[in-house]
Amino acid sequence: MTSEPASTPALLTGRKALVVGGGGGLGRAMASALHEAGASLAIISRSSAADDAAAAIGTPERPAFAVRADVADRARLAEGFERAVGMLGGIDVLVTAQGLTLPSPALEHGLDAWDATLETNLTSVFELARMAAARMVPAGGGKIVTVASMLSFSGGLNAAGYAASKGGVAQLTKALANEWAPHGINVNSIAPGYIKTPLNRHIWRDDPKRAAEILARLPSGRWGEPEDMKGPTVFLCSPASDYLHGVILPVDGGWLSR
Repeated sequence: MTSEPASTPALLTGRKALVVGGGGGLGRAMASALHEAGASLAIISRSSAADDAAAAIGTPERPAFAVRADVADRARLAEGFERAVGMLGGIDVLVTAQGLTLPSPALEHGLDAWDATLETNLTSVFELARMAAARMVPAGGGKIVTVASMLSFSGGLNAAGYAASKGGVAQLTKALANEWAPHGINVNSIAPGYIKTPLNRHIWRDDPKRAAEILARLPSGRWGEPEDMKGPTVFLCSPASDYLHGVILPVDGGWLSR
């Protein structure tokens, strides 16, 4: 039985939060959590999903802002970041929830798919973190939360590009934490387990055998839902995590414990 996630206290009142990839799946739940916790919110997505999410999450008293930008286009990403930060009037919190998976056996995983996966899942995270930190350092600190994966810990199957990118996200998170902790910036990561989102519907919808194998390993007895990301997101973006640096936090229903 799925339980309702615990509500989060308004720990982020007055904070300015940007969620990249906040248009759907995990990112939308994470963006909603930050807004519910009191943050001013801007969402970047490559499609109209940004507008839809902002309209659904925002309120007349506290609207959420939407910016369309393709994270795989470096110039557009930089422009979108500047627009979003301008709408917010600054940035205290950055969440990088964008993601791309193009599953295939390694022998069939061409360089075009490899490049697209690494650009979306890793390079754009590095660029966004650097742009955010350039503003956070003079301001005296901030929170950066990346999104890793279970494939940050294991190689997966038919997902060489995705595994490489998410392994890179985990190590990048630690490297940036080492550099920026002295400046008051907490850089941490959430590693989602098997959560029902469009990103992995090729498993839970289209591969019943693999989906059943995954379920059998989960101590939780269920696949995760996007709402399971809410509490951990608020925690890592709030003062409650001020002494956490370089943490890769599994939100996985116990997957790694088996």
